Amino acid sequence: MARTKKTVVSGITREQAEQAFADFAAADAKVQNLTSKMDIEMTRIREKYADQLAELSATKEKNFDIMQAYAIENKEELFSKRKSLESAHGVFGFRTGTPKLKNLKGFTWAAVTNICKELLPQYIRTTDELAKDKLLADRDNPEVAEFFPKIGVQVVQEETFYVEPKKENDAQSA
Repeated sequence: MARTKKTVVSGITREQAEQAFADFAAADAKVQNLTSKMDIEMTRIREKYADQLAELSATKEKNFDIMQAYAIENKEELFSKRKSLESAHGVFGFRTGTPKLKNLKGFTWAAVTNICKELLPQYIRTTDELAKDKLLADRDNPEVAEFFPKIGVQVVQEETFYVEPKKENDAQSA
């Protein structure tokens, strides 16, 4: 979809704004209606194929387990030179994952971190982070607020324009 440049409109009368709102609300209602129809149709399609997909997934899983068992049982002879084997229907084999650390039995990551602080302190990360939530909470405190310009921050609160069209249910009850 091509990008369109947003034009700034000015000099709008109340009647024009009301007409624009009416058109907006009508378009919004139609979007809701079409979206709901699409959801119903997609649900119907999903339900139509759900049993077939579940059956095929079960077949895939069962056959995957069979191929994996075969590969593990014959790993020495099939995968001595290469990590994969070409079959009439495709390729299967073993992939080596990326190295990762795993804690030993009896060690939690907290315990590992504490021991590492003593033995290998160069492998401990410490991060300095601005406590923005605390600064915002104390923005009305003059002792804190006086430092805002010195530390290079200001408190801003932006306004955003919104439109909430009345739905059919809202319009009938009003």
